[in-house]
Amino acid sequence: MYNFFAYISRMKYITRWSLMRNSVAENIQEHSHMVAVLAHALGVIRRDVFRQPCDPDKCAAAALFHDATEIFTGDLPTPIKYFNPAIREAYRQVEDAAAQKLLAMLPPELRPAYGPLLREEDGEIRQIVKAADKLAAYIKCREELQAGNGEFEDAARETREALERLEVPEAVWFLERFGEAFGLTLDGLQGR
Repeated sequence: MYNFFAYISRMKYITRWSLMRNSVAENIQEHSHMVAVLAHALGVIRRDVFRQPCDPDKCAAAALFHDATEIFTGDLPTPIKYFNPAIREAYRQVEDAAAQKLLAMLPPELRPAYGPLLREEDGEIRQIVKAADKLAAYIKCREELQAGNGEFEDAARETREALERLEVPEAVWFLERFGEAFGLTLDGLQGR
């Protein structure tokens, strides 16, 4: 018996933003879904707007698994993960070990299909997923601010700055056309 998918289903138990007071809790399964939606959109924008080769479906698939190792590691808060280069490198090694552990839970015939997703091997797809991950975090911050949770004010600013430092034009294009809609009420979305 192989446990890979049973472990993947446990992503719903890993809470994000653990050091922050949240108006609405978010787990890594919910987050990964949103990142997949955004990564697919960024892939489509890269392909259809910027006329660069890109497979949006591969971007979405990679995004679905981008935080899968957190089943074993938990969601390490950003201030800790990036505190210094030594901690970041140690955490990268822990993530690699977790990815290997997950891959070992698959039949050998399936490992070649899931290995690149868990190890984020494709640099261009990794770039799109990273931008989508930052976009999802920024959207979460905006939603918390919209709910009156000032706890996310600094996180929103820092996440937006980090997103801009990535220099992914697809993310800028997305924000210019879709970003403000995330701050609208339901009536505002419906044009009332």
